Amino acid sequence: VLAVGTVSEKPVARDGEVSIAQIMTATLSADHRIVDGAEGAQFLIEVKRLLENPMGLVL
Repeated sequence: VLAVGTVSEKPVARDGEVSIAQIMTATLSADHRIVDGAEGAQFLIEVKRLLENPMGLVL
């Protein structure tokens, strides 16, 4: 089960500066008898990458 929250604006530090960024939470729940936790983490990393670069879905 992949649960996603709403997007909200939060302060973040980037390159030594504080700025406002849009943040969304994502939580993955899986049966560890079938899915290894490391594979679940890799899946969430890939979801993050695609959400931050949607052109990756087309290319």
